[in-house]
Amino acid sequence: MTDSKLVEGKVALVTGAGRGVGAAVAKLLAEHGARVIVNDLGGSESGEGRDRAPAMETVNAIREVGGEAEANFDSVGDTRAARGMIEQAIDCFGGLDIVVNNAGIVRDVIFHKMSEDDWDAVMNVHLKGSFNISSAGAGHFRKQESGCFVHMTSTSGLVGNLGQANYAAAKLGIVGLSKSIALDMSRFNVRSNCVAPFAWSRLIGSIPVNNDAQRARVEKLKRMTPEKIAPVVVALASDAASDVTGQIFAVRNNEVFLIGQNRPLRGIQESAGWTPSGVIGHAFPALRNDFYPLHSSADVFSWDPV
Repeated sequence: MTDSKLVEGKVALVTGAGRGVGAAVAKLLAEHGARVIVNDLGGSESGEGRDRAPAMETVNAIREVGGEAEANFDSVGDTRAARGMIEQAIDCFGGLDIVVNNAGIVRDVIFHKMSEDDWDAVMNVHLKGSFNISSAGAGHFRKQESGCFVHMTSTSGLVGNLGQANYAAAKLGIVGLSKSIALDMSRFNVRSNCVAPFAWSRLIGSIPVNNDAQRARVEKLKRMTPEKIAPVVVALASDAASDVTGQIFAVRNNEVFLIGQNRPLRGIQESAGWTPSGVIGHAFPALRNDFYPLHSSADVFSWDPV
């Protein structure tokens, strides 16, 4: 298959597309023939403020090379605004085929110091925002009996990271959302997949650097650009991936991983029924060899990106 115009004639909505991964995805979708609604509130990495410049920068970059794009400056956390994004795609370009849920913020803080506002703000953008946009687009996809969702998750949720309970919970919630969409809408030829990107962005740039090991990790992350993520998203959005749904991928520089999903590892049965002491004395020892270590993402992806 040729690597040109994989999404020719399709219409895409990409949230958080003013910078980083979202901008790279929007530009590559346009390069491959899609007309793109570029959504970005233009807030800070922690969600404060508004700025129309980031979304317009992506729109102008697409237009400068002959692509078609329109900007949207609303919040994905606003249900009415989410519906407006879908309506804008239909009004401007006559339809909608691809939704990329990329918008995000971070409020990193160790758990015992995390405030309710830290929790709610991250959930509102990542998890509720992904629901809002997906829900708004689902009715249109249902009617036309086709459509593609790509949701950005993170190894922070899939594996774990320090100081990111809000972000990790939201990102793992997105995995459940994506799988449910895939199951519920497969009968209508609607696909839903997740991508966990490793890429240097302003959100990653907020990672605290307190020692040489953290400093070395950040330097490695800087080599992984957002442009490395976009090809997998475009591939998932193309008709060539019509049989790919309900999956989780991770992309790290030139590496693409298929991520496992929760399944039973091992079981143990007691015919008389379990008591707490029986669980302690028999079940835990029998299962212990299959316990997961308390790893973070950096422990699991411990080798240098290639």
